[in-house]
Amino acid sequence: MGLLEKSHPGEVEVLVLRLREAVKISLGSIWSSKLRSGLTTLGIIIGIAAVVANVSLGESFNVYFAEEINAQGSNFIIIYSQEPNLFYTDELELIDKTPGVSGVSPIKEQLGEVTYFSQTKNINVVGVTGDYEDTANIIMEEGSFISDQDTFSAAIGSEVANEKFNRNISTRSTINVSFRLEGGRIVTRKFKVKGIIESPGVSFVGGGIDRDVSIFIPVSTINQMLEEDDFSAFFAMSDSLDDLEEVSDEVDKRLARNFGVSSRDLEDEDAKPYRIFNQADVLEQTNQLADTLRNFLVAVALISLLVGSIGIMNIMLVTVTERTREIGIMKALGYSGADILLLFLIESVILSLFGGLLGVGVGIGGAYAVTNFLNLPFLFSPYIFEAGFLVAIIVGVAAGVYPANKAAKMAPVDALRYE
Repeated sequence: MGLLEKSHPGEVEVLVLRLREAVKISLGSIWSSKLRSGLTTLGIIIGIAAVVANVSLGESFNVYFAEEINAQGSNFIIIYSQEPNLFYTDELELIDKTPGVSGVSPIKEQLGEVTYFSQTKNINVVGVTGDYEDTANIIMEEGSFISDQDTFSAAIGSEVANEKFNRNISTRSTINVSFRLEGGRIVTRKFKVKGIIESPGVSFVGGGIDRDVSIFIPVSTINQMLEEDDFSAFFAMSDSLDDLEEVSDEVDKRLARNFGVSSRDLEDEDAKPYRIFNQADVLEQTNQLADTLRNFLVAVALISLLVGSIGIMNIMLVTVTERTREIGIMKALGYSGADILLLFLIESVILSLFGGLLGVGVGIGGAYAVTNFLNLPFLFSPYIFEAGFLVAIIVGVAAGVYPANKAAKMAPVDALRYE
């Protein structure tokens, strides 16, 4: 009786027994050629591991970019000038009075010479107002952030406090900040450290202020030292994320009118002397970047998987040739072409499933190692595990169909005569 023959009484049970017999025969064949079977599964292990690891890494990059952006601020809108002497107090008030804006801080950046205990370092000095603490999600590790009432107070990044100088800077310490003006004149002021900013653990992917290596002082003070009265940028926050796009558009319209840009040129970035973008814009761009990166990684992994499936097909074809006489004996004993087809397909699927299981494990381990090395969040969704096994089954069936079909179509007499 063949593996797929069924008798009427309890025919489902008989079919199950026949399938068990087919699996047993296939496992016996695999076990009898352990080296060949191991080499066959190696390609699948590598392919599945690459797919799993790369999909997981793609998800990790997505989360990493989102964390980077969210750490920079809540519902933020950034406006920066493309021309000197563009932004002044009038523009600050215009943005502040825009409906939906809950806070705005002007920004003025300048590289300064910072001296602490006779040691001098070049450090980025940023002038802001007290609103910057909320709009930029500033969290203090020690002390407090500067307020609008402060004059010569400073809040410093954790790296500035603990790594830049031979001695750590603490709250209530004093530092000297110097700026070189045109003509070579140097202006120096003494600042009292009011607080140390907690490190967010990320650096803004969109090109923002790295608070770890910056010193924040009142914007009025930095302008006084530089003998200027303009701002280089504004950092604003909308009331809610849902209204972010609408509020950002309204700020854009008001600034455009303020600078004489017509409404028809509002979408033309080159027509405006400033640039404006918000949290949603940056998230969209980084998501596209992460998706592109993930798709590229998966495409590379699929090539590895294709090579692995071709390897299975080649080995199965060799197996068919080696077992030609065995196939003839099986057919002489009553096994049908469908039985032979099933045997070789099961053998191919078992090899693929085994390779898929090991591949998923290797892929998870590889993704974990890479994310740790790159300081990325490690993510592994159950669907990746399921997808790995599904791909393994598909590869096993696809790679086994042709060799199994070739074996099933062999004439018993020719197979028995094969030497």
